[in-house]
Amino acid sequence: MDISRLDMNLLVVLDALFEDRTTTRVAERLGMSQPMVSYALGKLRQTFGDALFVRSGNAMAPTPLAETLRDPIRRVLQTVRGEILKETRFAPATAQRRFTICLSDIGELVFLPRLVARLAQAAPLVTVRSVSLSPRDIRAGIADGTIDLALGYFPDLTDGATYQQTLFTHPFAVMMRRGHPLLATRLTLDAFLAADHAVVSQEGRSQEIFETHMTELGLSRRVVIQSPHFLSLPLLIAQSDVIATVPQAVARAFSHMAAVTSVDPPLAIPAIVLKQFWHRRVHDDPAVRWLRGVLASLFLGRDPTLEESDPIFSNPARAAP
Repeated sequence: MDISRLDMNLLVVLDALFEDRTTTRVAERLGMSQPMVSYALGKLRQTFGDALFVRSGNAMAPTPLAETLRDPIRRVLQTVRGEILKETRFAPATAQRRFTICLSDIGELVFLPRLVARLAQAAPLVTVRSVSLSPRDIRAGIADGTIDLALGYFPDLTDGATYQQTLFTHPFAVMMRRGHPLLATRLTLDAFLAADHAVVSQEGRSQEIFETHMTELGLSRRVVIQSPHFLSLPLLIAQSDVIATVPQAVARAFSHMAAVTSVDPPLAIPAIVLKQFWHRRVHDDPAVRWLRGVLASLFLGRDPTLEESDPIFSNPARAAP
């Protein structure tokens, strides 16, 4: 017998015939029409070269060949139903899973503390691995499954295989030392442009929004230091009159680490749009779907860094100039 001719749906009908013994009852059980059941039985007879079921009074009795097929067919169907077609679920309370998340420059500051706190409550055995990659490596990582989610500002993740969900928008701030002369009055655009500036340059990161906007406006300023890292800024700015325009979350977090503060920029700057991104290959994965739901419940439409009560992002009172 050619196995390619064997339709799994026919085995379902054959298994039901062992139980119900009439095509009418089998049709009711399987939600089929009686003629369709009779047609399936005809296909089975053709496939096995045997009558399989013959009329016996008001019911149908299995032939000897059919009797030999009963248990093997039942085992096959149980395997398919129990191991292949079973509903895959993610049980956060007991799951032992490590999620790999690619975070942008402000991602670890904004997202990670709250996510870890929520996981400790809802999924205590789940762990998180945070990575920071180039735009090209992020695309490759979410495509090959080494990254479950990308979280933050990633304008290059726009291909047709990537899903995205906007969580919230985030503003920029001007960071300077406490007691800086520019704090004595409202910061004007002329004073801002005349100051010495520090710039964090990272490919495909939120800082590009501000730099691109300055170029579009035809504005220039004196950049005295350029670095790929935010971590060098707090001590540099705390000990000089250099200022830096950074995501507000960065400025507020650093205000708890060094003698720095922040003010609103003297010009309108497009906000940073923070999103979560995932590949279509994990769109229906129960674990990743659950994680996306957790992040949406924490951040959808809510920028936690703007909450003055937050211990990380509250902005300490400015020191007198």
